[in-house]
Amino acid sequence: MAPSLAVTVERWPLAAPFAISRGTKTEAEVVVAEIADGPWRGRGEAVPYAHYGETLQGVLQQIESVRAPIEAGAGRVGLQRLLPPGAARNAIDCALWDLEAKRAGVRAWTLAGRTRLDPVKTCFTISLGSVEAMAETARINARRPVLKLKIAGPDSLDAVAAVHAAAPLARLIVDANEALSFDDLTRLAPELARLNVQLIEQPLPVAADEALEGYDSPIPLCADESLHTRAELAACARRYGLVNIKLDKTGGLTEALALAAEARALGLELMVGCMVATSLAMAPALILAQGARFVDLDGPLLLARDRAPGLAITGSMIAPPDPELWG
Repeated sequence: MAPSLAVTVERWPLAAPFAISRGTKTEAEVVVAEIADGPWRGRGEAVPYAHYGETLQGVLQQIESVRAPIEAGAGRVGLQRLLPPGAARNAIDCALWDLEAKRAGVRAWTLAGRTRLDPVKTCFTISLGSVEAMAETARINARRPVLKLKIAGPDSLDAVAAVHAAAPLARLIVDANEALSFDDLTRLAPELARLNVQLIEQPLPVAADEALEGYDSPIPLCADESLHTRAELAACARRYGLVNIKLDKTGGLTEALALAAEARALGLELMVGCMVATSLAMAPALILAQGARFVDLDGPLLLARDRAPGLAITGSMIAPPDPELWG
C-alpha cells in the first residue's frame, strides 16, 4: 500500500491574548500533516506566519503541490528539494520523521543520532501589555527560572523593571521582535543588564542588523527573524552570539539539525524557539533543544487547552514525548 497524505487545519484558543510588537492573536491556527503507510502514521504540525509572507491558504497549496511525490514515497532528503523553508515543509518533514521512527520501531531521536532524550527547561513568555499586566504575569510565574518578555520599543524599560521586581530570581530574556533602533539598543542594553536580562532577542529590524557588526553588547544578542536557514548563518555569526532556531523557519527538523551543527561549528550558541502551537509542534524541537543555552518551547503553556496526549510539562520542565504524540 502506498503512503497517503492528509492535511487538516486546527484552531486552538489561547489562555489569554498574546501580543508582540507586530500585533495580537487570540488563537493558534495550525496545519497538521499526516502521512499514513499501512499500520503506521506520522504527524507534523506547523504555523503559517504572516510576517514571513505565509498564509494559511498558501501553506495548504504548497503541501498539496507535493502530494504526488510524497505519496510516491519521497523522503526527508527529497523533500528539501521539493519545497522552500517554511511552515509547509516543516509540517511534512516532521511527519516524515515520525513515520520513519514508527516504521523502524525506534524513537526519532535515535534516527537523529542520539542515544537518549533528556528533559529540557523552557522559558515562559510574557505577552506585551501594560506595565501592570506584565508585572502581574511575572508575579504569578515568579518561580519559573527564565521569563521572556516582549517589548514594543525603546520605552519598555519600565516594563522590564517591573517584571524584574515581580520575579527577582528569574533570569530574563527581552524579545524586541525588531522594534529597536541601534541607538535604542546601545542606550538600553546597560540598563537591561542591571535588571538581570541575560539575552536580547532580535533587537533591530532584519534590514538594519548590519549595524551590530563590531558592537560589544553588555548582554548577548540572539538572531531570530534574521535567521531561517544555513543561508543566513555567516552574516548572523558576525552580528550575534546566539541564534534562535525554529522549525517553522527552517522548514523542519532536517534542516534545523544541520543548521544547529553548523552554527555550533561557527562558535554560535543556540536558542530553540517556537510559534504558539500545541505539543505536536514542540515535540520534534525537543531533539534540537538538547544542549541549547536557552529553550523557548512554551507554546502549549499559552493555550487554553493542549491536544491529548500532549507533552508532560511540570513547572518549566518538559519531558520527552510519548510515541503516541510524536517520534
